[in-house]
Amino acid sequence: MASGGGSSSSNSSRGSSSSRGWTQRQNKQFECALAVYDRETPDRWHNVARYMGGAKSADEVRRHFEQLVADVAQIEAGRVPFPRYAADDDAAAATSSRTKYLKFQ
Repeated sequence: MASGGGSSSSNSSRGSSSSRGWTQRQNKQFECALAVYDRETPDRWHNVARYMGGAKSADEVRRHFEQLVADVAQIEAGRVPFPRYAADDDAAAATSSRTKYLKFQ
């Protein structure tokens, strides 16, 4: 990596549209573009950027893909904990309040 590898250095080297992050819509467009332009496609990153309507540069979509690959590798290696969702807490609280009045023999 030319930027030194750390996420803070790669974030600081990104253009203004990337520094705002990626919207949910842009991520969906990105996923669709990856399905259309696979790794065998010549000029893949330019095509993906064009598919996204020019909102991101070819370099930005390439870096976004590289970060996605790194994130997936971390998840598959078990280095990312499962998230706790509010629904999990609500279900535990509901179960606790329901069983509070039950007698278990």
